[in-house]
Amino acid sequence: MSITQNEKISQVKNTTLVVGIDISSETHYARAFDWRGLELSKIFKFESTSYGFENFSEWLAEICKTNQKDNIIIGAEPTGHYWFTLAEYLKEHDIKFVFVNPMHVKRTKELDDNHPSKNDRKDPKVIAKLVIEGRYLIPYIPEDIYAELRIMNENRMRINREMIAIENRIKRWFAIYFPEYKNVFGNWECDSSIEVLINAPLPADAVNMGAEAINGLWRAKKIRAVGMKRANLLVETAKSSVGVKHGASAARCEISMLIEDYLRKKEQMQRVVEILETLCIQVPNAEKLLNIKGVGILTVASFFGEVGDIRRFDSPKQIQKLAGLAITENSSGKYKGRSCISKRGRKLLRYTLFQAVMSMTMHLPEFRELHRYYTTRDKNPLKGKQSKIALCCKVIRIFYALLIKGTEYDSQKLMKDIIRPEPMAA
Repeated sequence: MSITQNEKISQVKNTTLVVGIDISSETHYARAFDWRGLELSKIFKFESTSYGFENFSEWLAEICKTNQKDNIIIGAEPTGHYWFTLAEYLKEHDIKFVFVNPMHVKRTKELDDNHPSKNDRKDPKVIAKLVIEGRYLIPYIPEDIYAELRIMNENRMRINREMIAIENRIKRWFAIYFPEYKNVFGNWECDSSIEVLINAPLPADAVNMGAEAINGLWRAKKIRAVGMKRANLLVETAKSSVGVKHGASAARCEISMLIEDYLRKKEQMQRVVEILETLCIQVPNAEKLLNIKGVGILTVASFFGEVGDIRRFDSPKQIQKLAGLAITENSSGKYKGRSCISKRGRKLLRYTLFQAVMSMTMHLPEFRELHRYYTTRDKNPLKGKQSKIALCCKVIRIFYALLIKGTEYDSQKLMKDIIRPEPMAA
């Protein structure tokens, strides 16, 4: 549910204790203020441990008792992952925890002393003042299945990045030691290629082993679609290779470790995907999204992991803002600047939506037609990427409607955005 700034300001009353915290990896610094910005205690330092959290709780209780406060709002900057444990502790003790934008802290910290210094004593005060002014965000911490989906999807993206890095290292190895390898195997990741790279990676190794022995490796592993013809091609290509011949032992060791890492990551990816598939189908109405052609289970799992429980949103425009797809402009007076998306939101959600649009445009005729309409219409035609961004917002509205209402995807409703009524005769 969206909360206006007026509502945020009204939550800070004369009985409210506002606390700003500068969060770090091990030690946190806190300062307490009333609704007018008057400081009520000296700066408090506590460790990120259970003992430190208990001391912090006792400090809060003492200030509330001394100053007749019955409500607490704690503000902090979202510094990496260091705030997770503190947020969990505060949630368990029913203490409101909010975020302030680090950019806002940076831009307002000079108001008190006209100095750009940054330290553990100054930042908590700036944070608390922003909270008093209602310039904060309420963080969403996924729970239950949505927390599981977010963690597993982040693991999937991490493993994918690591696999890409390993693939690039392997391609570099080919370029140095066996440039002609791609002429034998169009895809080095296939089983027959992996078997060769494990047993005879260098051109000299393939020549020494011979076509018969290489074919025997494939037969022993029961690998199909390759035989003597491919084995002979590999040996003949290896004989004329221009690859570097020095450092052969190190080169064998390098490719062995790279292939080992790649296979391990591939196995990890398979495990993560299986878990995501199991989790995804447990979300209410998830099957409505999966029934859309071009929308796969990884797309849906990533969407749920980033958005969380979609019932917490009043409209799809809030999800659009969460994804950083809200339109911004820079205009003043007669000057009209170019519009663009804010990109202030969850980057992975934006990536997921864009990939979904690419797939849906490929598989769904109505999406292709809508893309064509956006880019060729007479009034305000969009460029290719602008059209895809508009389609990302369309996907958000479709997903929101299907998940909230539990209805099936209807291509005819989408076509209403394409077919325009004929202009009335004069």
